[in-house]
Amino acid sequence: MRTALLLIAHGSRRAEANADLEFVAAALRERGRHPVVKVSYLELAEPNIEGGGAQCVAAGAEEVILLPYFLSPGIHVAEDLTAARAALAAQFPRVRFVLAEPLGRHPLLIDVVEQRAREALG
Repeated sequence: MRTALLLIAHGSRRAEANADLEFVAAALRERGRHPVVKVSYLELAEPNIEGGGAQCVAAGAEEVILLPYFLSPGIHVAEDLTAARAALAAQFPRVRFVLAEPLGRHPLLIDVVEQRAREALG
């Protein structure tokens, strides 16, 4: 089964803020574990989630993992992304859409926080 990753960030009017998600997507593509890696934004930037999902389907995905690039399961993840998953599933009934957990409590984030603290001190 051809699986795509659809990274989802909040979105910003500042292009440099959105570039972080593009950086992550490019790094994931380089690793080669996923044949399709696309980005999308909840608001303020393009493509939106529906557009990103459509790009995944157009690239041949039979399964799409909606991966929230969010730190916590706030209202956007709990409600907005759940609704977006349902809308994509209705629009593309032959494709399986799965909503992953946000980054939040993953143990490796503790390492990242500690590293950033060390970097701040030089």
